[in-house]
Amino acid sequence: MRTRFLSKLTNGEVEEYLNRNDIIFVPVGVTETHGALPLDSETVLAEAIALKMAEESDGLVLHNLPYFFPGGTIVGRGTIQMSVKDGMAYLDKIAKSLLNQGFRRQIYITSHGPAYLTVSGMVRDFFDETKVPALYMDVLKAAEAAKFNLMDAFHDMSIGAYKILGRLEDVPLNVPESHSVTYDVQHMLAGMSKNPGNTLGKYAYQSGAVGSYFYEPSDHMATPLLTTPEEREEHAEAGVQAINEFVKALDMPAIVETLRQVDEYTRDTVLPKYGAHLQGRNA
Repeated sequence: MRTRFLSKLTNGEVEEYLNRNDIIFVPVGVTETHGALPLDSETVLAEAIALKMAEESDGLVLHNLPYFFPGGTIVGRGTIQMSVKDGMAYLDKIAKSLLNQGFRRQIYITSHGPAYLTVSGMVRDFFDETKVPALYMDVLKAAEAAKFNLMDAFHDMSIGAYKILGRLEDVPLNVPESHSVTYDVQHMLAGMSKNPGNTLGKYAYQSGAVGSYFYEPSDHMATPLLTTPEEREEHAEAGVQAINEFVKALDMPAIVETLRQVDEYTRDTVLPKYGAHLQGRNA
């Protein structure tokens, strides 16, 4: 295909695609303080991974969704705040539009820790209302499932994502340390220790346990120091390779086929047996 991004296709190209397939990947992003990397780094990472997933499974990508719940990083004045419930409502409208357009297999991708608060609830409500299963893939959890060491590769993957999208020069060089930027992991950990909410975070998944904010923006992420274009390119190349390896390890053709089977099971097995009861519950 000329491109996998829905908004870069013509309407005719989309309709031609929908005549043969029905898969769309929806990377859900965030705009937040992220050390020496641009504010959209976790959006770009989700988009790059979604693109590679689409290439592996003949899907399209609906991108440009960068404004969702950020979590405790709102202490950074570059972070855009969106409530969980408002984000869910917006995403639900998009999901239902995509279904009406013919995208029956929808796969939502995030690389931002608290994103599950928005996407998980939307995906479940969407299923109960439409009886069509959508899939949510949290990159952190997906890496566990694929036995892929995400933590060691995360920063390289974040930089490599910009290269995949043709935006590597958006990653700045020689950013000075400040209250927003640290290159010292111990400094980050010291700042995080000042937040008593971190002692309560173990009782549920990530920021789902208790509401709290970072002590200062730099506590969110210690990022690598990039001093030259060559160094940036080296990190980017390693990141592109890691993203490709991660997506290969997931086996996207098998995943999209299983999603089709879940839809078939729901439609042909469960609904004939419990359809009236299930509709009544949602009436």
